[in-house]
Amino acid sequence: MKKPLLLTLLLTLLLWGLAALVLDATGHRDVSGQTYDAIIVAGCRVMPDGTPSDALADRVTLAAQLWHDGVAPTLILTGGVGVYPPAEAVAAAELAAALGVPHAAIIREDASTSTEENARLASAHTAAASVLVISDSYHVFRARRVFARHFDAAEGTGSTTHPWPRVKGALREVAAVGWYAARGRL
Repeated sequence: MKKPLLLTLLLTLLLWGLAALVLDATGHRDVSGQTYDAIIVAGCRVMPDGTPSDALADRVTLAAQLWHDGVAPTLILTGGVGVYPPAEAVAAAELAAALGVPHAAIIREDASTSTEENARLASAHTAAASVLVISDSYHVFRARRVFARHFDAAEGTGSTTHPWPRVKGALREVAAVGWYAARGRL
């Protein structure tokens, strides 16, 4: 391999990793003292036994904590059926209820399969104008912008999951941000 090509490859990998690190680091936001019409949890996969993945459980746990803190009166859980049933929203709702969020405060959007659909279909389930979107920290940048196209005001804050899925997710998210930006969806 020639030196300029190797240098270009190394620089590209360095910038990709730096972008992933920035996405992850900027996804945490302190929302104490702020209120919203609803907290929305972006969907994430369900395990073969029907329970939420670690990432989905982390998102729901953060959302339930914020709900208990009075950040919003409603919790909207999103996500359809992925590889394993039930729908992500159903698995998330069961966990939220177990964490003390009453069923009357939970809205399930159980048909979406992407961040774009999470936002569009969640907006059809509520009259909420201001929302706080919960996702993995590296996903907050894109999720907030997508949800802002469907709600009057959208902010976001992120949960933190285990290191390896976090690294993989953040690196993948760099490509997703590029794809959404290229398609004019940010």
